Amino acid sequence: MNTIDKELLRGGQFLVKESKCEDIFTPEDFSEEQQMMKEAVMEFNEREIIAHRDRFEKKDYAFTEACMRKAGDLGFLGVAVPEAYGGLEMGFVSTMLVCDYISSGTGSFSTAFGAHTGIGTMPITLYGTDEQKQKYVPQLASGEWFGAYCLTEPGAGSDANSGKTTASLTEDGKHFKINGQKMWISNAGFCKLFIVFARIENDKNITGFIVENDTKNGITLGEEEHKLGIRASSTRQVFFNDTMVPVDNMLAGRGEGFKIAMNALNVGRIKLAAACLDSQRRILTTAVQYATERKQFKTPIADFGAIKSKIAEMATNTYAGESASYRAAKNIEDRIALRIEAGNTHQEAELKGVEEYAIECSILKVAVSEDVQNCADEGIQIFGGMGFSEDTPMEAAWRDARIARIYEGTNEINRMLSVGMLVKKAMKGHVDLLGPAMSVSDELMGIPSFDTPDYSKLFSEEKEMISRLKKVFLMVAGSAVQKFGPQLEQHQQLLMAASNILIEIYMAESTLLRTEKNVKRFGEKEQETHIHMAQLYLFNAVEIIKKNGIEGIVSFAEGDEQRMMLMGLKRFTKYVNYPNVVHLRNAIASKVTTENKYCF
Repeated sequence: MNTIDKELLRGGQFLVKESKCEDIFTPEDFSEEQQMMKEAVMEFNEREIIAHRDRFEKKDYAFTEACMRKAGDLGFLGVAVPEAYGGLEMGFVSTMLVCDYISSGTGSFSTAFGAHTGIGTMPITLYGTDEQKQKYVPQLASGEWFGAYCLTEPGAGSDANSGKTTASLTEDGKHFKINGQKMWISNAGFCKLFIVFARIENDKNITGFIVENDTKNGITLGEEEHKLGIRASSTRQVFFNDTMVPVDNMLAGRGEGFKIAMNALNVGRIKLAAACLDSQRRILTTAVQYATERKQFKTPIADFGAIKSKIAEMATNTYAGESASYRAAKNIEDRIALRIEAGNTHQEAELKGVEEYAIECSILKVAVSEDVQNCADEGIQIFGGMGFSEDTPMEAAWRDARIARIYEGTNEINRMLSVGMLVKKAMKGHVDLLGPAMSVSDELMGIPSFDTPDYSKLFSEEKEMISRLKKVFLMVAGSAVQKFGPQLEQHQQLLMAASNILIEIYMAESTLLRTEKNVKRFGEKEQETHIHMAQLYLFNAVEIIKKNGIEGIVSFAEGDEQRMMLMGLKRFTKYVNYPNVVHLRNAIASKVTTENKYCF
């Protein structure tokens, strides 16, 4: 479908505009080329990564580097890089797909791959001059060189712009002299190039630099960090002592570093969501295969209701994560295409295309990173005592998953960012929140309809529920903005509650739209289990939204206002026909155990 044949919503507009299922992209829409790429990546992952899992767990950093070189030889490191600089220049959906299916063998390789292809290479492709790109990007795309990203410092965690590393111009004006310390630097042990952020004089914002890794130029590395998971991912401190960097190696302009860092993180967030998807598929498949073989009381444990519940929830959350991640990825790809059609350069189009959907990137980062952790946790539980043993893959999957909630800005930061960015978009007029919020306010004052709606069509009640859940967000967030204005950001627990509502709306709607689209083309019978998963996810989302709605409302509203909003919340989250959740879970689990794998 051409980008001009459908309405392309702006970032955050999903909240105030109805999306048609025909207008969203699903994993079932992969092209033949994308399917071939998927199969090639899966084969590489099985052969080079999964077959040697024990080497990663034994902290074999050299093996991680060797696997990265093999990935470079096959072109996987250059999927997102323009052809002009030695890459494959595939679309954003394809870059997500590669990240998805290459990341599930071990978190150690996934981290090395993500750090190199994302924050290690992207700042140059998106912000570099043509000379900088010609000089560095082909070597990064091929795997001849590896990149690392030096932002975090001992005293600066989530406050990325507070770094103390300095860059001072030499007297001859030809170099910057960099001094400072960076920590938690992925790929530091084998990279040839750093993207370094430092402050020039007393500038308000940091500046980005391309720094070649040369021990003779005042660069020293700390020892490898010993970590809970991602054990063979090289993670070191990097020290700069009068490191000389040519002035031509400044990225973008002076003081532009914070912008580079933030935009690199937007891409990193959605790619991180992708990197958690196949891990969930594999964890579930491994757990199900164990559960069908393991017998207790002469019965496979997969037949027990408690295990069925876990299997169904794991499958449903994985399906939801896929649905939302590829929906957003295609939106970004289409926005990039529109900007290129409008005459933007590849750099401008890519930057603005991703920035447009920064809210969705944060939503996905939070939702999918928490789902993969829960999936691994339940995987251990299904294995029982064996799950706690290093002899089975579950404990490593659990340990590796834990970092995802910290990477690319903690989930707490991303929760608050998602709501904060939405409010800023509303202030700029990019998303009309005020009009719909006032309509909800009027609706609360009016008399509710007592007519029994006709919900005979598939998903008619579910779609109505999604529409009403959006009203919950507008009611809570709209009232909070009116009450606190710019001070809203100081009310972090309220922001967290609002963001949980926002996240569940996007994930539930994406799951429903994907299923609706596929029912129309494959038929209801073939999509029966998918329908069950969409209904189960929505039921769970409604319960989460109820809880967070109450928490948010009572934190700032009192008296009649509070009573009216709580009545509105009850009205907006009430099913006419409650789904039989036990039946849904049993049906989903039955399908997965029959297929003996994640099969959607």
